[in-house]
Amino acid sequence: MFLIFQRLWQVNWAEQWQYRANLLMYLLYWLVSPIIYLAVWTSIANANGDVKGFTANDFITYYMVLLIVDQATSNIVIHTFGYKIQDGTLSGELIKPIHPMLTNALVNNVAFKALTIMGLIPVWIILFFLFKPDFSGVALSGILIAIPAMILGFLISYLISATITALAFWTTRVYSIHEFYFALILLFSGQFVPLTLMPPIIQNIAQYLPFQLFIYYPIQLILGKLSVDQIIQGYVMAGIWLVVSFLLFTWVWRAGVKRFSAVGA
Repeated sequence: MFLIFQRLWQVNWAEQWQYRANLLMYLLYWLVSPIIYLAVWTSIANANGDVKGFTANDFITYYMVLLIVDQATSNIVIHTFGYKIQDGTLSGELIKPIHPMLTNALVNNVAFKALTIMGLIPVWIILFFLFKPDFSGVALSGILIAIPAMILGFLISYLISATITALAFWTTRVYSIHEFYFALILLFSGQFVPLTLMPPIIQNIAQYLPFQLFIYYPIQLILGKLSVDQIIQGYVMAGIWLVVSFLLFTWVWRAGVKRFSAVGA
């Protein structure tokens, strides 16, 4: 199995380099919103002194870390796999002795992610010198604890997106469904604004949903804002959602493949 993933990595890594312009467009798409949020909230905090206890530096460090975490936990499976179900090209992958979405599509996402992070680094450095954040509160231990959380966040994010992508077996509106899902991420993940600044009802709902595991939870780990109990609770929730998302994906995928039909299938 290791050799299979190694070969898939080599192929997908080489493929990603063939679409550098496409990669640049995706990177710009991901960068625009967080940078706008960073500039807006920093300006508001500077004008008012703080926003419910959040200083300008708090917003700067939050969104600077968010840029990295968002790249690490996001995925593009809906864009790289959804069309295969709709145009029938999935047929050729179903006859292979590997799962199409849990092998090749997954490795493709990881290869894409590796290149976008490489592209993000120089942008992040420029922003660092522009906004001059104070990361004195960030410790190596927090970063090390956050790495497994980001991996779990990516896997959960990928499996949920893969589940929505698999709905293409039933409907051509799968992209619209995914856009609604993305809106939920924006609301409950802490991407738009730190969850502690959201209304209490949003915060209460968010702690039981997987979306905060994509962005807010890893950011708080890196910034050292969580107690030991909160860290443990977050990892327990991540473990639960990983199992739930995997089981849900498996059920939807198997049911979808049974009804799939295409030329050559």
